[in-house]
This record gives sequence, C-alpha cells and structure tokens, in this order.
Amino acid sequence: MTAITASNHRRRLCSALLVGTFLSGIALPAYAQQATAPAAAAPTAPTAPTVAPQPESVIRSLAVSGNQRLEPETVISYMKLRVGETYTRERLDEALRDLYATELFADVQILGGDTGNLVIQVRENPVINRIILEGNKRIKDDKINPEIRLAPRQIFTRTKARADVARIIELYRRQGRFAAQVEPKIVQLEQNRVDVVFEISEGPKSKVRQINILGNEKFSDNELRSHMATKRTNFLSFLSSGSVYDPDRLAYDQQQLRLFYLTEGYADFRVVSAVAELTPDRQDFIITYVVEEGERYKFGDVKVESEIRDFKGENLTRLLPMKKGDWYNAKQMEDTVTSLTESAGLFGYAFADVNPQIERDKETKTMAVTFQVAESPRVYVDRIDINGNTATRDKVIRREFRLAEGDPFNSVRVKRSKDRIESLGYFQEDLEITQTQGATPDRVVLGLDVEEKATGELQVSAGFSSLERFLVNLSIRQRNFMGKGQEVRAAVNYSSYSKSIELGFTEPYLFDRNIAVGVDVFRRDYNSFNYIGNERNNTYEQLSTGFQLRSGIPLTEYMQLAARYGLSQDKVTLDESLYFTDPDGSGPLPAFCDPLRVGRYLCQAIGERTTSSIGYSFAYDDTNNRLRPTNGQRFVLSQDFAGLGGSVRYLRTKANAAKYWQPFGSFVFSASLEGGYIHSFQKAPSADEDPLRLIDRFFLGEPQIRGFDIRGVGPRVVREFFDENGPIVDDSNRQIDDALGGRAYYLARAELEIPVSSGLRELGLRPSLFVDAGALFGLRDPATTTVRNCVDDPDVTGTVEGSQVIGDSASCPTGTIVGANSFREVFRGDTPKPRVSVGFGVNWNSPFGPFRIDIAKALIKAEGDDTKLITFNVGTAF
Repeated sequence: MTAITASNHRRRLCSALLVGTFLSGIALPAYAQQATAPAAAAPTAPTAPTVAPQPESVIRSLAVSGNQRLEPETVISYMKLRVGETYTRERLDEALRDLYATELFADVQILGGDTGNLVIQVRENPVINRIILEGNKRIKDDKINPEIRLAPRQIFTRTKARADVARIIELYRRQGRFAAQVEPKIVQLEQNRVDVVFEISEGPKSKVRQINILGNEKFSDNELRSHMATKRTNFLSFLSSGSVYDPDRLAYDQQQLRLFYLTEGYADFRVVSAVAELTPDRQDFIITYVVEEGERYKFGDVKVESEIRDFKGENLTRLLPMKKGDWYNAKQMEDTVTSLTESAGLFGYAFADVNPQIERDKETKTMAVTFQVAESPRVYVDRIDINGNTATRDKVIRREFRLAEGDPFNSVRVKRSKDRIESLGYFQEDLEITQTQGATPDRVVLGLDVEEKATGELQVSAGFSSLERFLVNLSIRQRNFMGKGQEVRAAVNYSSYSKSIELGFTEPYLFDRNIAVGVDVFRRDYNSFNYIGNERNNTYEQLSTGFQLRSGIPLTEYMQLAARYGLSQDKVTLDESLYFTDPDGSGPLPAFCDPLRVGRYLCQAIGERTTSSIGYSFAYDDTNNRLRPTNGQRFVLSQDFAGLGGSVRYLRTKANAAKYWQPFGSFVFSASLEGGYIHSFQKAPSADEDPLRLIDRFFLGEPQIRGFDIRGVGPRVVREFFDENGPIVDDSNRQIDDALGGRAYYLARAELEIPVSSGLRELGLRPSLFVDAGALFGLRDPATTTVRNCVDDPDVTGTVEGSQVIGDSASCPTGTIVGANSFREVFRGDTPKPRVSVGFGVNWNSPFGPFRIDIAKALIKAEGDDTKLITFNVGTAF
C-alpha cells in the first residue's frame, strides 16, 4: 500500500501589492505521491516519510481539516470515498479531482493513505467582499459591471477572474480600444475574504491607418473606399466613428464591395481575403483586401412568369426596370423582387413567392432572368397583435391601422398604417409591421412591436436669437395625454419684443369617431419696431386677447377638412412720451399722435378693434411622416372671413404646397410654394390710407425668407435725413425704416437635406442647402412727409427767423440753411419682383436645446430691402 502524504502548506496572506502573486501562485492539484520507505506517519506529520500503498486498503476513518466555512460532511459529500470501502491510488486521485471541480478550494491534499485513516486537508477559496473598477473613464461602471460574472458573496476563483478580464477587454475592443489592458488584483481581508480590483488601462482608440485593396483593375482604390463604412483616419476623424476599427464593420464592408461590383455587372466578384493587422505600437490597424473582379455580364432575356390568376406575367414583363442588353445589376434584381411582392400584396396575396431564376451564359457574358411568381391563395387579416405599448392605449394605435380583422390583405394599406403610426410621434422611428401566417394558409397575422418614447415636454429655457434677442420660454406639453392621444399644452414666452401666454387642448377622435376638436386661449403682447440705422427702436405695441375653436374631419385617406371660429380683441398703442405732442402747450394731456415724429401710417394704426372670424382649411397630405417627411406631397388651402360681428371685415386666403422625395441615396429634396391675399370689405378712412389695418397684413422676412431680416421684404417707408447743404445723407445709420406689410405675397423654397455619417447623426446634425424666393406687395401708397427745419445762415448778413417748411417741393428761403431733424419719407418695396437668396443651414439638437443656423446670401433684392447674412436661433423651437 502506498502512503499518501503532502508537505504542510502555510496560509499565505495577500495585500493589494501582492495579489498577482496570489493569482499565479494558487497551488496545482496535489496528487498522491509514491515513497520508497514505509512509515506510520500521523495525519498531522506532513514531513513523515511515505510508504508504497498496497493495491487495495480499507478506509478506517475520514476526517477533514482546514475548512472554515464548509462543514466536514459537506466536503466528504463531494467525494466518492466512504468509511469501510476499499481505496486505491486511482480512487484517491479521483477524489482530488472531484474536490477541485467544485471550485471551492484553492488547495486539497489527502493524508494518511498508509494507515486507512484518511484526512482531507483543504484550503478554501476566499469569498468576494466587493468588486472595484479602477482606471475606466471612457466606459463607465454601469457598462462594465454587467460583463463581470464575479460578484460579492461569491467564491473567488482564478478561472472566473480570467474570464472576466477577457470580457472586459472584449468590451473595450468593441469600442475600438484594442490597446486596452486589464490586470486583476485582490486585497486580502480577514475571515478569508477579498476585494477584487480590476485595474484598467484603456489606451487610445485604434484607428484605421491605411486601407489597401489588391486585385482591382476596373475601379480605383478611392472609388472602392468611398463605398465602405470604414474610413482612413484624417484630421476630420473626430467628427465620425468610421475611422475607428470595428471587426463587424470589416465584414459589412466586404458585403458593400460585393454589392457595388454586383450592381456594375461583375457577377463573379468575390473578396478573396480581408486581413486587419495591428501595428506594432498597438495604436492603429492596416486593412488589406484581396479581391477578384471576374467578368462583366449583361442582362439577357428578362421576363415574368406568374401562376397567380390576377397577376399576369405578360403585363408585368413590360414594366420591368431592366431590359435586355443592360449591364447586370443585382440590386435592381432585389428591388424588382420586392416590387413584385408588394404588387402581389395589392391583390391580397400576402405570401406571394417571387423566385428569380438566372441562366448564365459565360460565352456571351449574359444573364437571362425569369421572375417566377408561384401560386398563392388570397389572404385575409386574421388579427392584429400590438405589443410594447404600456402608456398608450391600444385603440390609439388600432385606429391608425388602415386594415381591420377580416379585411383582405393589402400591402399598400399596411405601409400606410406604418406611416400613420410613425407620424403620431409616440414611438421609435423605423418601426415595422410584421406579417406571419395565421391559423390557415389564407390568414395573416399583422404584428407590431412598439417602443414608446417620452411624449411629455417640460421646457424651461433661456437663450439668445438674432430674431428676438434675449428670450425666456416656459412650456409644458403632453402630446399623448393619459395615453388617449390627446394634446394638452401651456406656454409662457418672454423676449425683448414679445410676451405671450397660451393654453390649448386637442382631442383627435371625439367620442371615438374620426372627428378632431380643439380650443386655444391666448393673450399676446407684441412690440413692433423699426430701424434707426442698425439699431432697433420700439414703435407700436399690440395687445391681443382671444380664443379659437377648431374642428376637423377626414374626407378620404389623404384629404381633411377643418373649420374654426376665432374671437379676439386687439389694442394698438404708441409710446406717448416719444410720439405724442401737446397741441396747445397747456399740459401733457390731451395730446395727439404727431406724424412728424412717428409717421402717419403708425398714427393711423392706433385704436382698439374686435375681430370675429370664421374659417376653413382643406388639406391633402400623403407624406410618409408628418413630422419629418422624406416622401410624398402636401397641399393646404385656407380661408378666413372676419365680419361675423366685430369691427373688422376682410377675407384672407392662403395656399401652400410642398413635395418631398429622395432623388438618390439618403438625400432628401423638398420644394414648396405658398402664397396669400387679403381682400378688405371696408372703405379706407382717407385716400392715403389702406383699408386693411396694419396688424392684419402679411409680413415677410426672417425666418420666412432666409438672407433677409425680419420684416425685411416688402412695402416700407424709409425716413431719410438732409444734411446742412440740402442733399440727402447717404448713410443707412441715419435712416428710419418702418415695414408696413402687404396684402399679397408668395414664397417658394427648394431645399436639399444632406446625409451625414452615423457619428454626426448621433449628434443630431442635419445640414441642408436651400434657395428661397418670394415677394410681398399690394399696398396702397401711404401719405409721406417731407420736412425742412430752416435756420439762419451765419454766412449771410442779417437775420431771418427760423421756420419749418413742409412739402416735397418746398425749400428753405434765402438766407437760411437746412437744420437738424430735416427729413423726407420715401415709400419703397411694393413690387411683385421676386427676391432670391441661396445658402446653407444646419439643424442641431444640442444638449442645451435645438439650434438652427443659416448662412444665406441675397442674390436679388429690391430697393429698401433689409438683408442679413447669418441668422440663428438657440434656446427656442424652430
């Protein structure tokens, strides 16, 4: 019998500086050892000599030593050794393996193998007290902790620690940091407990230094690189994540290369290899692609064969986009299969199977394609399943579906349902309506998994804009009130030129019928202004109080009709201290508006009036998203008649149309045209007054026509001052500019939204190029005034009393000269001639609020227009 003994091991205490020694120094399994001299060593005498065991011995007793947390019976239960049974060296080795397999012990030895009194001497693995991360700045604890399997109150093992290190390093590699290093350390505590510390050295992001392409002859390296998501690092790399190495992006780029070649007719193209090599400094990657282009093919005979009765292959063949002789295009093939499948869906065949059969002729380098449409039963909607909506009620979503249970399936209506649900703005973008087979082959189940997003908005912001100067906005809005799809809003705004408070409520489905109703209550205090040189100067103040009732019904899927009634009271006043004169000098009041100070057109606007109006709007809208459309068109015609009581009578007509489409790629192009006209039913108080009051007219300028200032386009009166020698001073800083508005306007826009990289999209940047053109006109010529204040000429002998001469043809008498505050008023800008501007703009959803900046150059303008190169808004909606 071979005696099994082991040397006595002392317990080792580890500190934070010696934990590496602990991890690397955990004892390996100790197996039974042979000795040449027999000895009856006691279990506690580890240095006693051992004797060779007999082939079989009987276990007389089993004892456990060194255990702290585990009961002896628990330790024995992990082995197959029992008192009274025989044992051999192999059984003892098996017992050691069983104990190590539990991962509860750092060291295990079996003593007393020569006597049959076996002692299982163990050293337990420590218990984890806590997990500590050090050195991680780029990836926060809440991202790393889910990757760590070790946890407090669990048993620490070196194997688990190494696995956690590998997971943390992999997390950093997914972030592009391939130079990251993680070193696990432990801090020994009392009662065999430890703190596990992961010391992390993050390192820089590994960039792509170079992209090599070998084997390409038909296309240049630069052209192929342009189709890849991975980009070479450059000085603009901080704006995008494309230059950061990502193995998943490497696989994607291989598919992009293949897709590009397949669209150019190279049907045999393949990527032989794609290798990413880390530079010796572990800072960057060099990527090398080896490609094989192959021969270029053209389309041969192309046709459609359909087994569906309502789906005639002969008719569809004529509509195919590819023709015989065209270069082979795999993307066009995929799009055709999708188009045929959607077309079959129009006839109710939801599961139509379109299978393209390709016959390749290597001699003629042609690809004959037959699109085979297999027979399929007409399908009906079995049910609609909606999941993920916790706040929004089911009926709010279901009422946007253009199909109901039992309806024939129609792919166009499914797409329209998707667009309408997205337009609600309650859920994530790019949601999908899935189609699965129902209980029978002629039934389909429509499934919609939504992910709700916040629909409540609480905004407390302050900012500065080129339009309003300093502004403060406090608003609360809930677009999905109580999950019913109702909108409730309240807003208070304050700026240098306007103050307002507004309350509103909208119910889109009254009594669960497709009838929308709403009400708005408002009070607005608006200060108008003019320009004295480049300085703004307050002129009149308009105080409006009122309400509006709204209602709307759909006429068809894409047409709606809305009606409204509004009642408001407007009060227009001027600053008496600036613009009023005491007529007889007896006191401050009564006083009258002095047209020599403010202009007759503003004096005529003073007063209090009541407007009672009724109106309607007719709208056609088939855009794919009402919030941010990329496809479709929109047309709106509206008229408002004021005269159902009140003191104002007019008919305001407005129309606008817009079209959106994606001409190529992710570019979004939009073109819009709008115009309006106001006809007054009142007589003008005098021949030099317009029958339409100032505050009811149209105004154009920023932000409508970019490149022009607020109210910078259209009819205006400019007050120009004389110098002492008589001529007008040619200095814009010494002019007063009052915009009068107009009765007619038109505005046209064309804008191209430019796609950006994923990194810029994450920042919320949306750049665009635009062209604006428009005009404001149709106002009756107002009365203007010319004033010359004549004073004595010191160079002329004698004296003449100073006088004031009023009139265009009047001049100062001999011996006098033009004095201060002499001016003439000129009416300008009342022309339908278009003003045109071009420019570049950027929308940015910044952390401190939405931001919009436009840089626009006015190419065509009229005399008197006010232009502006740069305009921006921050801290308020745009």
